[in-house]
Amino acid sequence: MEREQALRILYETIDVVNQQLPPARRLRKAPETVIVGASGSLDSLGIVSFIVTLEEKAGELLGVPVELLDEAMLVDEDGPLRSVATLTSYLATINRV
Repeated sequence: MEREQALRILYETIDVVNQQLPPARRLRKAPETVIVGASGSLDSLGIVSFIVTLEEKAGELLGVPVELLDEAMLVDEDGPLRSVATLTSYLATINRV
């Protein structure tokens, strides 16, 4: 997946998730936005919703199932799910030979 495609589907995912959140907790479409971590605005259900939506969008784009809901990734505050920037970089490596 190209980096621009990854960022586009991340922003689309943010749009979907933001529809379910009150205005004060909505995610910004910015590289530094925290997805998973102490300073993030999503609760556990919000994180799961975000990841499932992102998996669906990435799978549609790539034509293969994409699984991001991994316990190790969720608990690692320095992992790929930390922010929009780290997740964009991670998604850009999916399906690369």
